[in-house]
Amino acid sequence: MKNSIVILLTGILLFSCNSNPESFTLNGKLRGEMTDGTRVFLKKIGENNQPMEVDTATTTNGEFTFTGKSDIPELHYIFVEQLAGYTPVIIENGEIQFSAQIDSMGFAEISGTFQNDTFGDYMEQSREISLQAQSIQQDMKSASGESALALQDEMKELQEKYKTFELEYIKNHPKALISALILDRALATKTVGLEEVQGIYKSLSEEIKKTKPGKQIQEGIEKLKASEEAGKNSSIGAKAPEFSGPSLDGTELALKDVMGKVTLIDFWAGWCRPCRAENPNIVAVYNKYHDKGLNVLGVSLDRTEEAWKKAIAEDGLVWNHISNIAYFDDKIAKLYNVDAIPAAFLLDENGVIVAKNLRGPALEAKVAELLN
Repeated sequence: MKNSIVILLTGILLFSCNSNPESFTLNGKLRGEMTDGTRVFLKKIGENNQPMEVDTATTTNGEFTFTGKSDIPELHYIFVEQLAGYTPVIIENGEIQFSAQIDSMGFAEISGTFQNDTFGDYMEQSREISLQAQSIQQDMKSASGESALALQDEMKELQEKYKTFELEYIKNHPKALISALILDRALATKTVGLEEVQGIYKSLSEEIKKTKPGKQIQEGIEKLKASEEAGKNSSIGAKAPEFSGPSLDGTELALKDVMGKVTLIDFWAGWCRPCRAENPNIVAVYNKYHDKGLNVLGVSLDRTEEAWKKAIAEDGLVWNHISNIAYFDDKIAKLYNVDAIPAAFLLDENGVIVAKNLRGPALEAKVAELLN
C-alpha cells in the first residue's frame, strides 16, 4: 500500500511538471493606501498604436486578479485608476505574480512564468547600464573642455556596450518575448544591419516568431529588403525602372510613352509645401527646354483626385501626370524608394538615371548640359 501511494504521488508530480497550463491567472498586490473598489485596467497596444482595454478588475485590500487564456505570449500593460504610470507585463498561461508600490508603478515586481521572469531579468540588467548613462549625462551638464570630450567618448562606449548587451541577450534567450521586442526595435531604428537581423531572427523559437513582434520583424525584414533593392534600382547610373499609372483622363500612361532626350520624373503632391514652392522653377525649366527635348512626368502622392487636379491647375503644370491616389503607399514611390517628397529623378535619352533631387539653378544647369 505504501509503495502504491509513492507511485501515485510520483505520477502526479511528473504530470504536474510536464503539463502546460491552459489559462493564466494574474494575482496583483498594490502596496500603499488605496480605496477598495479602485479599478485596475489590463491593456494592450491596438491597431491604431493606442492602448486598448482588455479587462478590468477592482481592488480589495489592495489585491486584484485577472484571469483568461493566452494562445501566445503578448505584451500588456497594467494601469491603475488615479495612479501615474503603468507596468508592462507579459500575459501567458500560468500563475503570474504582480506586486508594486502605488507611487512606483514602473518598478513593479513580476514573476511566476518564464516570459515574465526573463523580462524581469532583462530589465534588471539593462537598468544598470541606464543608471550609468544617467550618471554620465549628469556629469556632462557641468563639464567643459577635455572633460566634456572624455565624457562624450565614455557615453559612446556605453552605447556600444548596451547594443552588445542587447544582441547577446537575444542570442542567449531565443524563446523569450523580450528578445523579439528588442530585435523589432533595433530593426525599426536601424541600429542593426539587415543581414545581422536576419541571422538573429532565424535563431528565435517558432513560438516567438508567431507573436506580434515576431511577425513585425518578418514584415520589417521584407520591407527593408525591398527598400534596399529599390535603392539599387533607383541609384544614379541605373536604368530607371519602368512603371505606369492613371493619367488625368483616367487612361494608363507609362514612363516609356513620355520619354524625351531628357526626362524628369517628379514625385510631388498638392499638400506638400516644398513641392509647391519648387513647381515654379520646374515650370520655368520646362518652358525653356521642352522644345529642345525635355519632358516631365509628374507622379503625385495625393490623397484625393480633387486635390491632385486642383494643384496642377493652380500651379500651371502643363506636362504629363499620373497618380494612384495612394499617398506613400504608392507602388511607384516604393519602386523608386521614395519616402519623402519632393523627390526627382533626371533621365538621359537611354532612360539611365543621371541625377537625383536637383533643385533651382542646379536642375536647369544639368538639363542644359544634357541637351548641349
